[in-house]
Amino acid sequence: MTQLSAAQTPQAKPSDSGKALYGGKSTRRITVRDIALAKERGEKWPMLTAYDAMTASVFDEAGIPVMLVGDSAGNCHLGYETTVPVTLDEMAMLSAAVVRGTSRALVVADLPFGSYQEGPVQALRSATRLVKEAGVGAVKLEGGERSHRQIELLVESGIPVMAHIGLTPQSVNAMGYRVQGRGEEAAAQLLRDAKAVQDAGAFAVVLELVPAELAAEATRVLHIPTVGIGAGAETDAQVLVWTDMLGLTGGRVPKFVKQYADLRAVMGGAARAFAEDVVGGTFPREEHSVH
Repeated sequence: MTQLSAAQTPQAKPSDSGKALYGGKSTRRITVRDIALAKERGEKWPMLTAYDAMTASVFDEAGIPVMLVGDSAGNCHLGYETTVPVTLDEMAMLSAAVVRGTSRALVVADLPFGSYQEGPVQALRSATRLVKEAGVGAVKLEGGERSHRQIELLVESGIPVMAHIGLTPQSVNAMGYRVQGRGEEAAAQLLRDAKAVQDAGAFAVVLELVPAELAAEATRVLHIPTVGIGAGAETDAQVLVWTDMLGLTGGRVPKFVKQYADLRAVMGGAARAFAEDVVGGTFPREEHSVH
């Protein structure tokens, strides 16, 4: 076997995004390697959900480095009461749209309820669909120790996995919507879950609705990035559902959500203005007509 000199040895290409995940310019997609390097640098980064090409393109242009095609689409866009009814077919369709609408962001797709719980082989089959048909760069699945074998097989097969522990919405019928990890025993279990997904090969882990002190401890002991949602300020990254973040959801939103706009009011006002113009005969005018 031919030995290469040090000068001839191929070197890993540095990120052409100027290293920073957020806001950097790049001619290629962000990868899980970039995510790992951000952890080493101590860089915090944002993640938003996206479910369609147009919204995804806006976030991509804004420099959002990671987009999650969450099964939260069930609540936000498909009219379901929970995430449980979302199907793999629906996730494949939504994920493909987000991939088409982006050029830089790492697109992560949820494995929906019922698509991986049977075991590693089912998880691999489901994840392979999202990678091959939708073109996503990674998948996300819920569960800590109980999902260890699924994560391990996916990673061994070349599919990057983002884990999700704490409040796991697919288990709403069993645990409800409440803070996870309160109390000594529950906190110890959450840390065991965090270490289990790391040991299985997950490149990052979402901590949802976890006490801030516990999330900070998990962030300190793990070498993979933590992504917080309702988990305090010490996680490596933060994620929000975009319809919550932009005020489109309506009604009561969780305490941990910060609304950066009120799109529901903007859209409602625009719709009423359009309707009033039509009813009053002021739209379309001459300049809106074709001759």
